[in-house]
Amino acid sequence: MIPDRRDDFPTLADPDLHFLDSGASSQKPESVLEAMHEFTRTTYANVHRGAYKLSVAATEAYEATRARVARFIGAPDDQQVVLNRGATTGLNQIALGWGIPNLGPGKRIITTVAEHHSNIVPWQQVAAMTGARLEHIPLTEDRRLDLDAYEALLGDDVAVVAVTGMSNVLGITPPLDRISAGARSVGALVVVDGAQLVPHHPVDVSALDIDALAFSSHKMLGPTGIGALWASRRLLETMDPIEFGGDMISDVQLDRATWAPIPHRFEAGTPPIIEAVGLTAAIDYLEELGMDTVAAHDRELTDYALVRMADIEDLVIQGPVSGDDRAGVISFTVGDIHAHDVATILDESGVAVRAGHHCAKPLMRELGVVATARASFHIYNTTDDVDALVDGINRAIELFQPTRPV
Repeated sequence: MIPDRRDDFPTLADPDLHFLDSGASSQKPESVLEAMHEFTRTTYANVHRGAYKLSVAATEAYEATRARVARFIGAPDDQQVVLNRGATTGLNQIALGWGIPNLGPGKRIITTVAEHHSNIVPWQQVAAMTGARLEHIPLTEDRRLDLDAYEALLGDDVAVVAVTGMSNVLGITPPLDRISAGARSVGALVVVDGAQLVPHHPVDVSALDIDALAFSSHKMLGPTGIGALWASRRLLETMDPIEFGGDMISDVQLDRATWAPIPHRFEAGTPPIIEAVGLTAAIDYLEELGMDTVAAHDRELTDYALVRMADIEDLVIQGPVSGDDRAGVISFTVGDIHAHDVATILDESGVAVRAGHHCAKPLMRELGVVATARASFHIYNTTDDVDALVDGINRAIELFQPTRPV
């Protein structure tokens, strides 16, 4: 397990804070904050069009982020990396920019019941606009994706398979190799929501045999407001921009416009320049640790938490309780105590968790619950945080079900 890194994170200076909501957004190390501050103080200018030295330096820093992201995810060409506002934007760019011009009646889109709304709602809209049909991979009894049902859904009319790389509720990492092989057998594209996957696991898009991967900086120790979409060149070349304006054009006349080369045609307007510098610093921090080490820490802490939480009567883990595909997101319910009440009592104990539907309402219905509490880990968490979580849950039980033994 990674040695305690709390001292690197200013927000975690309070020893009584147990931050277990990294699945929503991670804390930022001092090195990320300092890189953004220093760039803003010394190098800031708008990018791409300025002929003066400050703008050239800012442009170099911004484009260095594109190259850094490409290396981080194993992309062979940094011109396949679109910098944007985050995973939601990236998934919308694919769904709307590729889906609307390329889908229609007689085509099917396959996604899963376990998706974040960002990988369901855009495809719903595309289906409604084009006449394509949307279908979903169900869950097995142990709350993994039912891959037999998935393979039964496959056919020559399937155009795209959109799937999470790691569920933000169930904590599973679906086997992308098998999912991709099925999609390839019918000529379908594979689009992966990597918002939870990329911050915690080594990712090599060249080895995964997928067509697109979207993820966000703020879940991987970087700032909000920036993320990336990687896509294969053949996919990018068949996509339309979904946002129009400055910096994404080659030429504009009064009655028409032509687009800039890939990837700039997908980056309208002034980009998140300062945030790009922060993202580069976040990648530097993660790579100094090593993503294999990050993944191992995640797994060890998750295993410890699952064992400790198994001893709590009436606590139900909403996801698999073991397996090599289990990652550091644990959603749970406790008897008939509402998830928000559990989270409130935990907060009084200094334990920060998420409560609600986690932007996954279809999955909540599939699980038969209204909401769950959710603990999610990152490299600054330790077993002390898990112990505080367990103690806080037992305190909630004492308060809301005082006649039950704890």
